[in-house]
Amino acid sequence: MKKWLQKVLVSTVAVLTLGVITPSHSIWENLLEHNGNHKTQLSKQSSNTENYINAVQQDHSIADSEIFSDNILEHAKEQAYMKFGSKIGPKISDEFDNIIFPKIEQAIHMTLDSVDPQEMKNLAITEKPSGDYSEKMFHIYNVSTKKDVIRFHVRTENRPFDGYYYNFHYHTYTDQFSSHYNLGEIYWSKDTPPKWLS
Repeated sequence: MKKWLQKVLVSTVAVLTLGVITPSHSIWENLLEHNGNHKTQLSKQSSNTENYINAVQQDHSIADSEIFSDNILEHAKEQAYMKFGSKIGPKISDEFDNIIFPKIEQAIHMTLDSVDPQEMKNLAITEKPSGDYSEKMFHIYNVSTKKDVIRFHVRTENRPFDGYYYNFHYHTYTDQFSSHYNLGEIYWSKDTPPKWLS
């Protein structure tokens, strides 16, 4: 059997059987009997298979973090629209989707990239945005420690002679949530906007 075909076959079988049939399994010894130094080949195959499995596991953990990130982003958008309610949401949805939310995505990705992959499994998003004129849209927090990692807020600002604006911003744990990181603004009108969640 050609060497490259043998390597591919051994690696594929080991990965597909999730390690049940390993490169040192007796099935390979029967296939390789014609070669006198098949034990040497098996040890080389074993190390190649381990390298391949490690690469597959790394790809799997990257895929898991991407799925987690997509899940967080989906919930973030749901929580934002829940906060906007049926009166505010339809009027600001285009600007929010095209201008503000891509910046929220960027901030979430930046934060998740700085978090340890093992710790990422403990992150969740809050499920109750605040109503009235409070700022909280949603927070991403560590479930085990109950500590926030990043907080997303929207503030209603009344500017004399200009009208009302929604100021979107976030705070991070890196500076104990003291700084405002601006995400952008959306103009409402000169009329007083309705309360959140309405």
